[in-house]
Amino acid sequence: MLKNSPFKIILALFAIFWLFACDQSQKEKTASSPPIPSVSPVPLVQEKLNPHPVTQETRKTYQWYCAQCHGVKGKGNGINSPYVTVPPRNHTKPDYLETRSDQELFDAIDQGGLKIGRAPCMPSWGSTFNEETIWSLVRYIRELCKCEAV
Repeated sequence: MLKNSPFKIILALFAIFWLFACDQSQKEKTASSPPIPSVSPVPLVQEKLNPHPVTQETRKTYQWYCAQCHGVKGKGNGINSPYVTVPPRNHTKPDYLETRSDQELFDAIDQGGLKIGRAPCMPSWGSTFNEETIWSLVRYIRELCKCEAV
């Protein structure tokens, strides 16, 4: 493999971008808004059940978009993980994930971390992925942690 291959350059630029973006959004959050409580809001509507299966396309999507931070095997050790303010979630550990509903995981992927009171480094993927893809990713995360929703 070449020392300065285009893939490595793109990954380095992506890491620098997220490092800057996360750092900036963390500063803005602390400077301009009150702290967001870590307690999840009480849902006003009944949650949807997740009928979407994990497919090869789901796994490819996770590898392409999520593994940069969460790691190839979901352990939170992706190539960008050393450069973000808040370490990415380890999707293989059920201790946190089994306390969250599928809807909460969906919202985190759809809206991003800052919108739901979590890490500001988690981007919003709602304009990139359709609803079916996000639900499949939620199911895949459950597969990685070998856990069920609350």
